[in-house]
Amino acid sequence: MTSRQVWLVTGASRGLGRALTTAALEAGHCVVATVRGEHSLPTHDRLLVHRLDVRDRDGAHATVDHTLERFGRLDVLVNNAGHGLVGTVEEVSESDARQVIDTNLLGALWLTQAALPVMREQGSGHVVQISTVGAVGTMPTLGLYNAAKWGLEGFSEALAGEVRRFGIRVTIAELGGIDTEWATGSMRFAKPEPAYDELRTELFGTPEVPWPATGGTGGGTAPEDAAAAIVRHVADPADERLRLLVGDDAPRQVVAALQLRHDDYQRDARFRTAQAQAERPA
Repeated sequence: MTSRQVWLVTGASRGLGRALTTAALEAGHCVVATVRGEHSLPTHDRLLVHRLDVRDRDGAHATVDHTLERFGRLDVLVNNAGHGLVGTVEEVSESDARQVIDTNLLGALWLTQAALPVMREQGSGHVVQISTVGAVGTMPTLGLYNAAKWGLEGFSEALAGEVRRFGIRVTIAELGGIDTEWATGSMRFAKPEPAYDELRTELFGTPEVPWPATGGTGGGTAPEDAAAAIVRHVADPADERLRLLVGDDAPRQVVAALQLRHDDYQRDARFRTAQAQAERPA
């Protein structure tokens, strides 16, 4: 970047959030990194570590206020905080459902609402929502996680049309497999119902949940590479994509998910007719 920006990154204690914090600092920016508990982020004169549970709407507004007090502006908000949830729709408890929705969907909403007045007044800003290819398709046992991310993408796509006139960009970063603790230490599990043991065995090779936390997925794109892709995108004003595919496997997974949906729509003769009309030369 040719000019220093102020970034606010949630869920920055590890994984992609930590990698984004480091990448933004290395690019010369100032960063407010939010964490819920202990962290090992380095001491840096352009880094402010701030404790926040993103489910706390008042806390979200206070975090933006602290950002302004320390750095005077807010240029880039990255809503990264979140966690996975393994559980069939039948298995998920009320507590499970509220936690994943409150964190992955409403947490991003609260921070976005807190940041927008600042960005509108500045006449510029960029909101980056960390999503997933699981917001394009679904997977059995991840239904409530999928629902939270589908909701995130729904309001973010509408948001892009609402704030473009104010000079605010919106990006939905759809992640494929990233080699972080998302699938292990950051994963939550619903209480298993034995009726779904066969399904879990087919999907995961074992009916047992939770599975052991090993500290990483053992595969996928390195979080540093994913962070670098996001930082490059933010730095390029000509890159007007709403959805940014991140990770080597992301394009393939999106193609497969969209093809399944398209094949389902194709069962309706009216859809086939409408599609043929749309493809007909003007």
